[in-house]
Amino acid sequence: MYSHPQQGKSADTQELRREAGRWLRERREAAGLSQREIAEKVGLEYYTFISQIEAGRGRIPPDRYLSYAHALGLEARPFARTMMRFYDPVTHAILFEDAPEAETAPESGDNLKQRLLRLEQMVARLTK
Repeated sequence: MYSHPQQGKSADTQELRREAGRWLRERREAAGLSQREIAEKVGLEYYTFISQIEAGRGRIPPDRYLSYAHALGLEARPFARTMMRFYDPVTHAILFEDAPEAETAPESGDNLKQRLLRLEQMVARLTK
């Protein structure tokens, strides 16, 4: 059965959102920004929305990708591609499956291989 990962409530979708939140929190902290500061830079009225995104209970609206990337000091295209990997993995796989991973925003942490494996497993389940 088709699941729309952008709006879904499935366990896989929720896990992808949590992964995105962790990734975003790492980038924000690396940039030395508080949740309030990034909310201001992105043009969000409430910094609590950043908390929701980082906890995996929300997602960055696509029309905010550019401002969010700039606020974090990242290039917009790799940032958007990375967000698509989390928020719309089916489309990401179709568009970028054969593309070199070096084009995505850099990943930090020792658990990169473990995260990648989990994401690939989720994409496989979502595309069935």
